[in-house]
Amino acid sequence: MARIESVERLRELLGEPGALVRSKFHEALTEQAIAFIARAPMLFLATARADGTPAVSPKGDSPGFVHVEDPRTLLLPERKGNKLIFSLQNILANSAVELIFLVPGTGETLRVAGHAELDDDAGLCARFIEHGRPALLVTRIHLHRCYFHCAKAFLRSRLWQPQSWSRTALRVSFGREIAQAGGLAAADVDAFDQGVHERYRTDL
Repeated sequence: MARIESVERLRELLGEPGALVRSKFHEALTEQAIAFIARAPMLFLATARADGTPAVSPKGDSPGFVHVEDPRTLLLPERKGNKLIFSLQNILANSAVELIFLVPGTGETLRVAGHAELDDDAGLCARFIEHGRPALLVTRIHLHRCYFHCAKAFLRSRLWQPQSWSRTALRVSFGREIAQAGGLAAADVDAFDQGVHERYRTDL
């Protein structure tokens, strides 16, 4: 193995971006970026602890669930989850965040970088009603950079091509994972998984 330990070596292998690529970065949301967010039902949120340990969390809801307050401010509602709150704790310790927005069938993604703060104002949370419930809190993201990422990863993976899904689909068993860690008896795995899927149906 030849370990790469310098940016110079990376550039030898991968080259330099062209001038036009460098010009795609914006300090505020463009018209096209705002339209993309309005159609996006899914994003991935990257945060980091104070010591730099990263975490990436999926966030999803109805298309347009992230509101554009203004071209440099986004509002991301927090919904019910597993209560581990890794991302939220990270934001309290280190406000730097990055997001990748996805629109099904669209290979390009929108990347946003900025810093975040948490807000539980009741009036603000009430603006984000879903399944009859307001947001638990809202993450306000102050943007300092955004840009569109090309579609090559999606084209290579065939992610949006349904004919490719049958060879990769997998039903995950949380019960099995917990049992292997010693937190659940093997005999209780099926019942636990049934409970998880019932909550998917009734408790979003």
